[in-house]
Amino acid sequence: MATLGSSRGTGVANGLPLIDGATGANAAAFRITPESYTTVDTLIKTTKDEVMPNLVETYGDQGITGFLKLTGAINSGGSSDQIDWWEMGRRHKSYTYVIANVTDNTTSITVAAGDDSFTSNVQVNDVIMDSSTGTRWIVKSGGFGTGSAVDVVMVKLDGSAVTIASDLDLVGGEWIKLGNMYAQGTNQPTAFDDAGARRYANPFMIVKDRYEVNGSQATNIGWVNVGGGEYRWFMKGEQEARARFEDRREMMMLLGQQHSGTAGAGLANDIAGSEGYFAAIEDRGIQVSNANANPLDSFSEFDDIIMELDKQGAPSEYAMYVNRKQDLAIDDMLASGISTGVTAGLPGQFGAFNNSADMAVKLGFKSFTRGGYTFHKHDWKLLNDPTLLGASNYVQGAMIPLSQVTDARSGMKAPALAMYYKEANGYNREMEHWVTGSILGHTNNGDVGTDNAVFHYRSEIALCTRAANQHVMIKG
Repeated sequence: MATLGSSRGTGVANGLPLIDGATGANAAAFRITPESYTTVDTLIKTTKDEVMPNLVETYGDQGITGFLKLTGAINSGGSSDQIDWWEMGRRHKSYTYVIANVTDNTTSITVAAGDDSFTSNVQVNDVIMDSSTGTRWIVKSGGFGTGSAVDVVMVKLDGSAVTIASDLDLVGGEWIKLGNMYAQGTNQPTAFDDAGARRYANPFMIVKDRYEVNGSQATNIGWVNVGGGEYRWFMKGEQEARARFEDRREMMMLLGQQHSGTAGAGLANDIAGSEGYFAAIEDRGIQVSNANANPLDSFSEFDDIIMELDKQGAPSEYAMYVNRKQDLAIDDMLASGISTGVTAGLPGQFGAFNNSADMAVKLGFKSFTRGGYTFHKHDWKLLNDPTLLGASNYVQGAMIPLSQVTDARSGMKAPALAMYYKEANGYNREMEHWVTGSILGHTNNGDVGTDNAVFHYRSEIALCTRAANQHVMIKG
């Protein structure tokens, strides 16, 4: 042990030596006490801390982007404030009816003009069939061919007497327009059906973010290797900021909504909003609503969806993005008696993967065939992350057609999902990134007077969901 020499002082306080003979109030400050004795190893720590330089990804790869790219969504430039596209209407039509609007006199029935969904879309000599009873009717008078909405009178096509109880659905049903029937020598119809094309529009939305670091933090060297042998922590922070921005941009394309009122009413800066993927399906797609308490886990449930897909003229190949609970339920269903390669003698199709089952597996898809449809199942991080939709029962999965749809106006084919971004004359706003400030070699305007650097991110994008009627949303 080393002792701090007492020869420098001769004073004594309370029996203990003092340095330089300090007295009075200073005596306590300079008193040599047992606490002053130490070892060299304690005074100078000679053992280096074992600090591992690797950064541990505690929650694994947290990125959620990739859904749009893997489902075939392409990037295309746009030069207007919104994207417009056209979709063809149904060639044939059916109409619901309310029994309260129907009266009979044993030989005919009369449909009140107030039932506009029907009376405004049929004319004399049209042949109609009740979907529940199979009874066929022919329009005797009224309908839109008269030039105005009036009562429609129909008689049974076979001329028999009317029996409401057996000829109509007493709680209201559906009438299907089959065609028409004319007598010899009669004139042509006075009106015509027009399937038409419906116009859809989706405004662009602007998504922004930023990250900031001051000069001192930008020059600090830490223990952790943040990548490429770099030990400045702010660089990892900037990488995370960019990845977080990309994730939020994709979530806005999935979960965005258009503002239903006047643009900007109740919102700052006249934000019109933008229709996201799920909003499009809720508006005009197929929704399955029993997945939270009881996920899709039976062939009968899938068969119900398949029959609905048939009604919508859906393609034969689908990608299924689901949460883990739904993913496991489907695995259990497949294990109970359906082959993932060949079902009912029909080989599974892999058109979206160059007809390669191996490619589908490499991308993380598990495929199976049912009822002529091939489904490629994939788990969806967005729905499993407890800080994102994993904390919500709002949606449990989606089924996306892996096909191209034909534009009704131009005849061009495009994927069912497409992400558009603003661009003109070589300048595009898909993913803008720039730095302002007075450090790291930057002397730009805006932040020159401050000792910092600000990283800016901006994107102006819109998602186009074509033929949303063929998409399926599995809701909780």
